[in-house]
Amino acid sequence: MTTSATLTITPDGIGPVPLSYSDRGTGHAYLLLHGGAGPQSVTPFADLLAEAQPARVIAPVHPGFAGTARPAGLDSPSGLARLYAAVLDELGLTDVTVIGNSVGGWIAAEMALTGSARIDGVVLVDAVGIEVPGHPVADFFSLTLDQVAELSYHDPDRFRINPATMSPEQQAAMAGNRQALADYAGTAMSDESLRGRLGRVSLPVWVLWGDSDRIVDPDYGRAFAAAIPGAEFRLLSDTGHVPQIESPDRLLGAIREFAGARSVG
Repeated sequence: MTTSATLTITPDGIGPVPLSYSDRGTGHAYLLLHGGAGPQSVTPFADLLAEAQPARVIAPVHPGFAGTARPAGLDSPSGLARLYAAVLDELGLTDVTVIGNSVGGWIAAEMALTGSARIDGVVLVDAVGIEVPGHPVADFFSLTLDQVAELSYHDPDRFRINPATMSPEQQAAMAGNRQALADYAGTAMSDESLRGRLGRVSLPVWVLWGDSDRIVDPDYGRAFAAAIPGAEFRLLSDTGHVPQIESPDRLLGAIREFAGARSVG
């Protein structure tokens, strides 16, 4: 069963933040962080993960996405990381695996640097956030929806969106998500300090990457993994920037392997 809830959290230096999230399943706890496509981009995968593990999956809506309010002081992935560390405290969760896709992966990487004792591992899925010379993040904000699909998927024809078929409400929601992404990540989708700071991460981290990702290519992913002590890089075949949409079973298998490797260790 999936429930929707709202918490008001007050992280240090940010102020009260009303946060919407979904909560489903029972078992090992996962915090699932969506990317710029919004919360609906992880909803089916949250259902799959909760049922297959079995697991408890907490999937928050980053404030500002899906029509929610974003407080003025909350304007960076590091701020969101502090917010979600406070959420784990508020919910009393322990041994949490944090999974983040795209900008959600950036937030997950920042969470690995918070020192939260409630996190036991992090999975970065086609994350953005670092700077890698010669491997820039695609200029998302200059792209049409068709171009975004072309760069995001192994088989883009299955996932193209025709704006002419969208309702005014859907178009407004997409525009709002786009603005929220810019507010948090900036147009460059990176923080020049992050790659160096990742050397302080002491948690188990797996970096999973679609071999057909052209938003952030696999060599960018390898650089991400190389910046984190002990991190393991895995390439997912025949998938792009959003494996949770294009190849959810393949992503689930990798996450299960990550969970199994930690339980053995």
